[in-house]
Amino acid sequence: METRELAYFVAVAEELHFGRAARRLGMAQPPLSRAIQQLERRMGVPLLNRTSRGVTLTPAGAVFLAESRKALDAVAAAVRRAQRAGQSEPKLLVAMKPDGDAGLLATILPRYREDPDAIEVEVVVGGVGEQSRMLRDGRVDLAFLHGPHDDCAGFDTELLLEQDQVAMLARGHRLAGRSALVLADLDGEPFPRWPGSDVRGPEIRDAGQLLQLVALGQVVAVVPESARRHARADVVCVPVLDAPRTSVLLAWPDRTRSRAVAAFVRASTDVRSPAAPSPT
Repeated sequence: METRELAYFVAVAEELHFGRAARRLGMAQPPLSRAIQQLERRMGVPLLNRTSRGVTLTPAGAVFLAESRKALDAVAAAVRRAQRAGQSEPKLLVAMKPDGDAGLLATILPRYREDPDAIEVEVVVGGVGEQSRMLRDGRVDLAFLHGPHDDCAGFDTELLLEQDQVAMLARGHRLAGRSALVLADLDGEPFPRWPGSDVRGPEIRDAGQLLQLVALGQVVAVVPESARRHARADVVCVPVLDAPRTSVLLAWPDRTRSRAVAAFVRASTDVRSPAAPSPT
């Protein structure tokens, strides 16, 4: 099976429309339809239901979509990592969202530079929820991820920090003067919608946008305690006693053989928070 066939199927499965998929791929619709039909014949199972009302995935198609995405990401990652390894001055690319390292990176980098296997580090700051995909498709070598929200499947990880959570509120909010809250106190409050979530609220893509909406009283947010470091004067943070703890994880592809990645992991575990014990 060729990666081209997987790309064709993923486009159709994501668009659920042959015409839109063909435009996305820059090709005509008839050869795309024939390619998918040939793929189904070779596999021996239908991947798509085609009706007058549209296109839907069969159970087999849903499974094949998930696995095809993984396969395409793996191929892209192999190419990108090989290209970086072949550069005359290779770099180690580390992904994080704004403040996604909870302040640890400033301590990790000096320790890393002391390692004989260290190379130049480039920090890639992306939007909320982008880091897992960047690591999976090879755009970066390591990423700071966050439990329990980020998908860590297929990665090796080290727990660096565990944190309690706080409610981020406008200074004039009815609960802003409380010394502590429980989640039930926030029932009925408007919450932000992070990428991929089904909350009915304003979609948030970065910390600056979140702080602005909180300050205006448009949303309240339950966030890791480290967010206190960046709270504005018109925003307060109140501990939420029964909110689940969150974790900061360093992640990298499993079975990697990169000495530079290993050196970065060593430096990170050397400076990890005492609250995050080394796995047994």
